[in-house]
Amino acid sequence: MDVGENTAENFYHAFVLGMLVGLKDSYYVNSNRESGIGRYDIMLEPKDKNGNSFIMEFKVMEDMEEKTIEETIENAKKQIEEKGYEQNLKERGFKNIIKMVYAFKGKEVKMEIY
Repeated sequence: MDVGENTAENFYHAFVLGMLVGLKDSYYVNSNRESGIGRYDIMLEPKDKNGNSFIMEFKVMEDMEEKTIEETIENAKKQIEEKGYEQNLKERGFKNIIKMVYAFKGKEVKMEIY
């Protein structure tokens, strides 16, 4: 799943994933795995269940569907919620779940944590 189509979203995904591999002593770094009714982009699962878990979603702005990069951020958040990406973590007792969305339009990048 990580090396499929050559798209901007896959590039950003792979770039961030490469940086996160260095956290392997403290986190399980998972990519494109099923959770809920979809596949999240990246999940950091702490080896200590009391630590923070992170769900990351990357979205490239679709000019035909979205008018602003902020709308892309909102669509990424909606995707996380509608597809239940945190379900797997909750079922296994993780409570501190941080969701991060990244939106890209050319060289412009916006990120939001919620």
